Amino acid sequence: MYHLLKGLHEYLTRKDEFSVIIIGLDGAGKTTLLEKIKTIYNETPGLSPDKIAPTVGQNTGKIALPSALLQFWDLGGQRGIRSIWPKYYDDCHAVVYVVDAVDHERLSEGWEVFDTVLSAPKILGVPLLLLANKQDNPDSLSVAEIRHDYEVWYQHKIECARRRQGNEIESEQRRERIASLDVMGLSALEGTGVRAIVDWLFIRVQNSKRRDESS
Repeated sequence: MYHLLKGLHEYLTRKDEFSVIIIGLDGAGKTTLLEKIKTIYNETPGLSPDKIAPTVGQNTGKIALPSALLQFWDLGGQRGIRSIWPKYYDDCHAVVYVVDAVDHERLSEGWEVFDTVLSAPKILGVPLLLLANKQDNPDSLSVAEIRHDYEVWYQHKIECARRRQGNEIESEQRRERIASLDVMGLSALEGTGVRAIVDWLFIRVQNSKRRDESS
C-alpha cells in the first residue's frame, strides 16, 4: 500500500520539464541573467556578478515553478563558440536572445547573429524572446529603441537583397515571426525584469508546439 500511495503521490505531483536556451553576443549579460534567475528562484544563490567569467561552452541552471521545471542552458557567445548553438535547437522549448543595449557599436553584429537565429528552421515554431539588457545604465537603449533599431537594420538588409536579386526573399512565416516578436527590458545585474521574463517563459513553453510534438 505504501508503494502504491507513494507512486500515486509522485504521479500527481510530477512536473513537466522544459528546456530554455539563453544566447547572444559575448558580454551581453547572459550568465549574469542565469545566475540572477537562480538566486531569485532557488534556495542556493547563483554566482555574484564579480565572480562571473566569460562562458566557454555552457552554463546550466534549473528552477522549479508551481507546475513546471525550467532547465536553462546559457551558451557562450564568442564568435568561435556560436557554432554550438544549433546543436541545442532540437530539444529546446524556448529561446532567449540577450542584447547589450548599452554597446551601440555592436548592435549591427548582434542583429546579424539574431537574424540567423530568427530564421533557423528548427526553432521557427519555438517561443523566442528578445531581451534588452543593462536597462540600469543611463546609456542603455529602451525596449522601443531596441525594437526600432532591429527593424531599421532588417529593412536595410531586405532592401539590399532586393537590389542584388531583384525579387522578394522574405517569407510570410518570417514576417509573422518578426511581427509577433516580444521584446522585454532587463537589468540582469539588479534583477529588474527577471520575474516577468520567467513568467513569460512559463506561459509560452506550456503552449509551445515543441511540447505538443514531444508529448
